[in-house]
Amino acid sequence: MTSTRQIDQPAAERLAQVAGRPAGRIALGTGGAGAGVALMLSSALANQVGAAVGALAFPAIGAVGVVAVRQWVAGIVLVGVVRPRPWRLTAAQWRPVLLLAVVFATMNLSLYAAIERIGLGLAVTLEFLGPLGVALAASRRRRDLVCALVALAGVVALSRPQPTTDHAGIALGLLAAACWAGYILVNRQLGARVPGGTGPATAAGLSALVFLPIGIAVLVAHPPSLVTAGYAVTAGVLASAVPLFVDLLALRRVPAGAYGVFMSIHPVIATVVGLVVLGQEQPWDAWLAIAAIVGANVAGQLPARHRAG
Repeated sequence: MTSTRQIDQPAAERLAQVAGRPAGRIALGTGGAGAGVALMLSSALANQVGAAVGALAFPAIGAVGVVAVRQWVAGIVLVGVVRPRPWRLTAAQWRPVLLLAVVFATMNLSLYAAIERIGLGLAVTLEFLGPLGVALAASRRRRDLVCALVALAGVVALSRPQPTTDHAGIALGLLAAACWAGYILVNRQLGARVPGGTGPATAAGLSALVFLPIGIAVLVAHPPSLVTAGYAVTAGVLASAVPLFVDLLALRRVPAGAYGVFMSIHPVIATVVGLVVLGQEQPWDAWLAIAAIVGANVAGQLPARHRAG
């Protein structure tokens, strides 16, 4: 039986309008797993298509310009839908909000800078090591150590030292991974201290304000065409706004563990989207490395077998 609880009514009505379902009660249990899987797949696809479309704007406004527009869009959407009241937050609640704002901004900037240098598939695969590390750190099974070693081997295979290896791009990808891990941990703390969507919305709004002068400076120095601006705005909608709402609905239908397993599809989708949208081809050994990292994550989250007797 699926359990439900009443959430803030105005927020419920706004979320229901976005989701296209009647307002009132929103199911917070694990029912509708099939719909949850479809939502998670949709979120991952939107996220990676948004990243690829944003990369099309790199030649005109660079990674910083794209990230600035993405942060603006995320802030406008989140603040507009949630309508947070940050003046009601206590000092203890403000700490995780500020941390989330910093992590959110740094994660997006480092990821897009990495995409600009080393390509979408490789950058997102490196970034995925963040949630993999969090998952492995939370478990103490022998199999988890094997999974970590396999993932490490995959990273080495992807970034093996060569004269053409972009070490700065790899470092940016790993920074994005660290930020994604921090994003997960800070979000957990934020959820325990700040009710509803006030925390993420306030953090997104602050991040948008930080990028306001930076983005304006970039756009004034490099005025974008309407097509370029459209790419950047589309990236903000697909890679920030859509995943926010779709993930929110998915997590009301599937357990958190299942959600974590499905995050492993991001590197695969990123590589496929990078190939189709950006024409970024990967050698066969890179595909093997990506498969190893994804497989390590899936194996690391499989339930342990219980011995009989």
